[in-house]
Order: sequence, then C-alpha cells, then structure tokens
Amino acid sequence: MEEVFSYAILPLLIFFARVADVSLGTIRIIFISKGFKFLSLFVGFFEVLIWLLAINQIWSDFSNPWLVLAYACGFAAGNYVGICLDEKISIGNVLIRIIIRKNSKKLISHLKKNGYHITIINGQSGDQETDVKMILAVVKRKELKKIFKIIKEINKKAFFTVEDIRSVRKNHYEVVGDKRGPGKISK
Repeated sequence: MEEVFSYAILPLLIFFARVADVSLGTIRIIFISKGFKFLSLFVGFFEVLIWLLAINQIWSDFSNPWLVLAYACGFAAGNYVGICLDEKISIGNVLIRIIIRKNSKKLISHLKKNGYHITIINGQSGDQETDVKMILAVVKRKELKKIFKIIKEINKKAFFTVEDIRSVRKNHYEVVGDKRGPGKISK
C-alpha cells in the first residue's frame, strides 16, 4: 500500500498541486499588470503555500523519479491552464485598433449601433495610393469576441491589433464634453 501511495497517489497529488500553483502564478501576474494589488497579494499567498507543500514532498523523497516527473508535468500543464483561465475571466480593458480600406462606413455604423464609442482617423496606406480609416475603441476584454465577429461579417480583410490597457482615466462622455452621460437624451 505504501508503494501505491509513493508511486501513484503522491505523484498525482504533486501534479495537481503544481498545476494549481502555476495557474495561480499566471493569474497573479495578470492581476499585478492590471494594478489589482490586493487580489495579487491574496492569490500569491495561496500560490506559494501550495508550492511549499509540493516541493516539501519532493525533497522528502528526491530519489522517486515519479515525483520529479509529476512536478515538471504539473508546471507545464499549469502554464496552459493559467492561460485558459485568463481567457475565461477576461478582466480589464483593451484598445482595439482596426485599419480598413473598404466598407469603413458600414463597419463604423455597426460598431456605433452596438454601443461602441469609437475614434476614427483618416490615413493612407504605406504605398500612399490607398485611403484607409483607422478605428480606435477602448472596450472590456469580454467584448473582444463580439467585435471580432462584427469585423469578420463586414470585412474579413480588415487589419486589427489589440493592446492591453492598465487603466482608463475618463469615460467617453467626459472626453467629448457630452454632459448628458450614458443613456441620457437631450430635449
């Protein structure tokens, strides 16, 4: 029974502990980059606690290759799980920059109709022969799939980039000087 525990159960426990602590580490780094001080503190505590428990078991029986293998596999899987968790929780804001040559009016109209506040910049392509529009929007990360769907429907050839934003200082209504604010209609 002791061999089953040492060569099967304990390696599985270490594997899952490592998946948990590396996933928490990924989430902690994301929280730090977004400025969530207290959340990163809380997550970091549990990350290190789990790590200490796992590493203690390995040091107690370093001659067991299954423990070392489980630790390494748990690290690799934890990175993957952490990235998947980041995609699921989708916290924070992003800047989406869309550069489009054709159907710009249609795309602009659809984005506005769906409630996105956008900034439009006229430009030219690098070859100086084609007029382009650059559309900028600051949105919640959770909204990206919806915007990607709109872009695909209007113009599959549109070029876009997405950039994480740590904080947004003013809302759209403050920037454009609109005193009505969201949802208020002037008479």
